[in-house]
Amino acid sequence: MSAEAILSVADLETIGSPRLWTITVAALMVLLGVDFVLTRRPHEVRMREAVGWSVFYLTLPLLFGVYVWRAFGSDVAMEFFTGYVVEKSLSVDNLFVFMLLLSAFAVPAVLAQRVLLYGIIGALVLRAIFIALGAAILRSGTWAFLLFGGILIVTAWKILKDALSGQEKKVDISSMRSIRLLRRFMPVTDDYRGSHLVVRENGRRALTPLALAIVAVFATDIVFAVDSVPAVYGVTEDPFLVFATNAFALLGLRALYFVLLGVLTKLRHLNHGLSVILAFIGIKLVLHWAHGTWTWVPEIPTPVSLGVIVAVLITITITSVYANRRDAKSASSPAEREPRSRPTG
Repeated sequence: MSAEAILSVADLETIGSPRLWTITVAALMVLLGVDFVLTRRPHEVRMREAVGWSVFYLTLPLLFGVYVWRAFGSDVAMEFFTGYVVEKSLSVDNLFVFMLLLSAFAVPAVLAQRVLLYGIIGALVLRAIFIALGAAILRSGTWAFLLFGGILIVTAWKILKDALSGQEKKVDISSMRSIRLLRRFMPVTDDYRGSHLVVRENGRRALTPLALAIVAVFATDIVFAVDSVPAVYGVTEDPFLVFATNAFALLGLRALYFVLLGVLTKLRHLNHGLSVILAFIGIKLVLHWAHGTWTWVPEIPTPVSLGVIVAVLITITITSVYANRRDAKSASSPAEREPRSRPTG
């Protein structure tokens, strides 16, 4: 989505003036440009580099939140921070799917950050489109809150059902329509050709596996955008804050991926927690709609929402650590229970 299209959202009731929208979009473009420069030469990302950039991208929303607090008050700042926590928690699940896709396509380690960057850009474009559509729907009437709430509750149930099934999450590349469509119209090389997406082979243009991996990541971005945008609208109705929370949550994903690479698979209860968060926000939206119709129906304040979300994230982290230790202990206990051989003689 172009900057002009995003700026048109500023006509809605929002704290984002045209000037603030322009500055935010310009800053976003600069940061993405820096990321492109950094990933121009493929290299394997070391932990020190990943941690440094992760700290940088975690500091940005904190500073922005302080600015919002001073410029617009504590209530607006609380909405921003709550929305950011929601988006960041959902983005971790996004990272897990990215990890599965990179593994399924056997993306070389030196090219992983390039794929992630394209995926983040695609996610930002899709979120901007969905944010604008969501804002337009909200302007049409309070029924939109009921719609968004229903979407989140259904999504929460699907995520919880998958989590309770105990089946390992997998990615089937052959079943992805976007990949099948690309293979039908263009040949694909057998191996990676550096950071090239299209090469000339046997006199014809051919896609590289890197291009297919990027398309697959982009296709998954659509699914995540459908979930995440209504979730943030459950925290704030301000399109600018929704866009800002999405942008800040997505910008640091490339670096955060390499920090959490060894941790993602250990957060075994992540989807359980995300289903609770989405269901909670869905109920919050339904109550908000009901309050507009029947004033005696209570609403859930933003500070309470933030407290619930943080509590759920802390809980699933603790339970995941406990479950991993329990399994590790049970795996080693049979060997420990084997009777020692008695000395002969």
